[in-house]
Amino acid sequence: MSSNVFELPAHEGEVARDLTPADWERLELNAAEIFEALGLDLDTPGTRDTPRRFVRALYDATAGYDGDPKLRTVFPTERPEGVEGRHAQIVEGPIGFYALCEHHALPFHGRAYVGYVAGDEILGISKLTRLVRLYARRFTVQERLAEEIADGLRELAGARGVAVRLEAAHMCTAMRGVEEDGSLTVTTVWRGLYDDDAALRAEFLSLTR
Repeated sequence: MSSNVFELPAHEGEVARDLTPADWERLELNAAEIFEALGLDLDTPGTRDTPRRFVRALYDATAGYDGDPKLRTVFPTERPEGVEGRHAQIVEGPIGFYALCEHHALPFHGRAYVGYVAGDEILGISKLTRLVRLYARRFTVQERLAEEIADGLRELAGARGVAVRLEAAHMCTAMRGVEEDGSLTVTTVWRGLYDDDAALRAEFLSLTR
């Protein structure tokens, strides 16, 4: 068994955030200015702390930028010697997630399904949920989120194939714009063996519908 820390499987040069007390104060003042300009009365018992709560909530909702030191826990595959196992899928889902769209900073939320064909190692099963939420807790778009989950899993576990299916509702289309309520956006991403094998893709899609 091997065990390592896998902090930020994403963008080169990315580091965890470090806000000073002065940073927090400045952000809260900026948030208060925006709220007041848009019509919110900040001089009531229920709203006096709204700027502070808003900034803290936004910080928590984007915690994926800080990485996850518990993410990488891998174990040897249990495949018997001499068994190729190219169709032996591990599928997890639905994994609920919430993210913030980078275009309008409004939420989108839904369910993720993740499948992979193991190489020499398998990933601790709870880590698939951690992987999804690492990338979901950032400003992002659904298409990139699916790509990052797939590439992160390949890097984490050396998977020979990865499949990711996301289905999500977007508040930026429900609360503004076309005001479309009830629609879902579905994204699929294939890596490795899934890219080459239609039967493997079909089995994954059947298991996740």
